[in-house]
Amino acid sequence: MTRHLTNRFANFLATLVLAVLVLSVVSAARADSDDGIVRVKSTVPMPEAISRIKADIAAKGIQFFSEIDQSKLAADAGIKLRPSTLLVFGNPPLGTQFITSNPNAGLDWPVRLLLTQDDNGDVWAVWTDFGWIARRHNIRDRVAQFEMATKVVGSIISTITTK
Repeated sequence: MTRHLTNRFANFLATLVLAVLVLSVVSAARADSDDGIVRVKSTVPMPEAISRIKADIAAKGIQFFSEIDQSKLAADAGIKLRPSTLLVFGNPPLGTQFITSNPNAGLDWPVRLLLTQDDNGDVWAVWTDFGWIARRHNIRDRVAQFEMATKVVGSIISTITTK
């Protein structure tokens, strides 16, 4: 009986720590301006950030659609571009709810997460704030779904904000 209670308490604490971590990333990751862009600094280099994010997406059972190496595309066109990779992923049962509310929301779904490196070598995760997307498409009947999307992306991003 005591062992069972100890295990339940340990699981509760682990869940609580994860929730606090996700909430801290989500609350720190707010759109900086009226453009709806959210930027979070990674603590790991670009290849590791991409790998961690893709692994977490897979672990969550989220559908991964595409990885677009924008710097390679630029190089192929003879243009120099700092490292920049766009990851496209989503959960159709969640994301399509936004599109059923307003078909134009398909412009912003599935989720697009940009990993980019600045002149200082810092890696940033960049995406469009879901509240901003809701306002952009005048979607008022999917509040819980937008909150869920925010929590999921916050959880995914938390994989690159710790060493």
